[in-house]
Amino acid sequence: MLRYLTAGESHGPELTVIVEGMPSRVPIQKEKIDEQLRRRQQGYGRGRRMQIETDTVEVTSGIRFGETLGSPITMRVVNRDFKNWIEKMSVWGNPPENLKEVTRPRPGHADLAGGLKYDHEDLRNILERASARNTTTVVAAGALVRQLLELFKIEITAHVVEIGGVVAKPDTLDFQQLIDAADRSPVRTADQVAEAKMIAKIDEAKERGDTVGGIFEIIVRGCPPGLGSHVHNDRKLDAQLAGALMGIQAIKGVEIGLGFEAARRFGSQVHDAIVYQAPRYLRPSNGAGGIEGGMTTGQDIVIRVAMKPISTLYKPLASVDMKTKEVELAAVERSDHCAVPAASVVGENVAAFVIADAFLRKFSGDSLREIQAQVAAYQSMVEKR
Repeated sequence: MLRYLTAGESHGPELTVIVEGMPSRVPIQKEKIDEQLRRRQQGYGRGRRMQIETDTVEVTSGIRFGETLGSPITMRVVNRDFKNWIEKMSVWGNPPENLKEVTRPRPGHADLAGGLKYDHEDLRNILERASARNTTTVVAAGALVRQLLELFKIEITAHVVEIGGVVAKPDTLDFQQLIDAADRSPVRTADQVAEAKMIAKIDEAKERGDTVGGIFEIIVRGCPPGLGSHVHNDRKLDAQLAGALMGIQAIKGVEIGLGFEAARRFGSQVHDAIVYQAPRYLRPSNGAGGIEGGMTTGQDIVIRVAMKPISTLYKPLASVDMKTKEVELAAVERSDHCAVPAASVVGENVAAFVIADAFLRKFSGDSLREIQAQVAAYQSMVEKR
């Protein structure tokens, strides 16, 4: 029902995304897309590239007078830094004589495997597309479709719960308070005590020419019960969320609800009891993280995502020059010391796209009015059960 295709290189002219499957008559605000792009660029530990770019979206198809048409939506984000890379990233002609090829792959990056797979000795042909700069287009796609979700009161946020071994223990906050606290924090955590320690850990990594990773939590509120399906593995919503989030650069783990902790407990300490308060079924706990049998329960969807440290180290590890086969230090590209806060924003918007797709599969229609009618009919049916 809903899909996107992205294109572009980190230092190329622009990044492009085409979103297909958005119903017609959905009101869209450019400012909301730009706001998500701005949030992606923030966060303590980011590198110099974010001081160059000011990402804003240009829509070139699929929207007229602020409403979707039902046709594919094309969005582009210009790379301001391209002016410094015109010769090195030229589409046509021969490489310049002074071109410095990247031949020393970075451990932990796509460099070596990609170079072997696509038969490139100059690893810039790999790293430009593998770069997390390309999450810009993913965020734009998520920021677009979450405007559909907002019409049905589905909200999404994310906050950082760990950086470099420093674990946040935020006070009990309601959903809006959590959003506000994370947005105020330079590391997007709701725990001010942990915030200072996280910043110190990032500073330590910077001083050592090193990097740190961490964990962020995504919360989706307002989904009706029944998104996703149990009938085929690839239709299970938790499988789709995990797969999409693992597709973000540097992500190494995803857990939903209790996640791995569920493996350490008795079943009576894991599963959520069911009660009925007219007109709906409720759960006093949420160990399942809002998904049972691959389908939403109506509770908050709670996802935690683990991000490894960024692969580029300013004190690089040992590598091998692919041309000479001599032992060398790995290449150094301009990079971040910690990108966990930014990754949490990317994760929000990746999750938004998966949820929007599941929502449209459940309540299919070519126009917003059709979908609204289907949602109303389903809600009425569910309340009668």
